[in-house]
Order: sequence, then C-alpha cells, then structure tokens
Amino acid sequence: MSENKKYNIEVRIWIEETSGPFLGIGKVWLLENIQKNGSITNAAKEMKMAYRQAWQLVEEMNQRAESPLVEKLLGGKGGGGAKLTEAGERAIAVFYEVEKRIKDFALKETQNLKL
Repeated sequence: MSENKKYNIEVRIWIEETSGPFLGIGKVWLLENIQKNGSITNAAKEMKMAYRQAWQLVEEMNQRAESPLVEKLLGGKGGGGAKLTEAGERAIAVFYEVEKRIKDFALKETQNLKL
C-alpha cells in the first residue's frame, strides 16, 4: 500500500457556548499574550490588534465564562495591567488538550484515507 501523500484531513476547533463561538485559537492566543505581557494593551500590540477589539474580546469571554478568565489589575506605580485567572489558565490547557486529541484522530484518519 502506498503512503498517502496527496490528502490530509485538517480540522479547526472552537468551543461553542449557547450564544455562539466562545473560545477558538485566536482568543487562546490573546489569553496567552495577556499572560506573557501582563496587560491587554501589550498583548493587543504584539498581535497587531486594536486595544478596543482585544478589550471587547476579554469582556465577552469574562461575561460568558463560568468565572472570569482575565482579571484586570488596578493602576499603581507601574500602571494597571491584567493577568489570567485560574479559569483562564485552565481554558487554555483544556483547549489545547481537546485540539490535540482531535488532531491526533484526524492524523490517524488521514493515514487510513483512500480516495
């Protein structure tokens, strides 16, 4: 049997909530950048995204999640910032875990693909 080189099964996942898409790779990247940069402003800059859009995405995720994913920090000497809550860190981990299982399944199916 020749190895299948022509076709691949690709999948893109997101987690739905009753009012629509809740968490996909773009929002996961935003959460990761907030975690890395300590602020929504710097996360948005790094992603070449308008601050307003990033802030709206964070607000939407916080409202629709069972508990907020991002906590805003009040300004002090160095100004304000933001950090992920435990729920935010868990959301990233769960997303990648589910994505890996689905992609592993797709890879297995690709190897069995006969068209």
